[in-house]
Amino acid sequence: MLTRKEGTLTRSIEKQTARIPSVFFLTAAGASIVGSLVAFIRGRKQFANLMGEWVPTFLLLGMYNKFVKEAT
Repeated sequence: MLTRKEGTLTRSIEKQTARIPSVFFLTAAGASIVGSLVAFIRGRKQFANLMGEWVPTFLLLGMYNKFVKEAT
């Protein structure tokens, strides 16, 4: 099995990321959904679409956060 050492920057980012509670990312995704819905109802459809696109990003960051916590 091939193993590689992580760079200093990567280790630093992962150390800081692991400090963020996982619920933060789930809350951010939920808030983005609600905000998108509110913007859509108010007629700001382009902004609603933009906010709706943030949801998968927050969920993926949450998954990354979980992986980093389990790996350390």
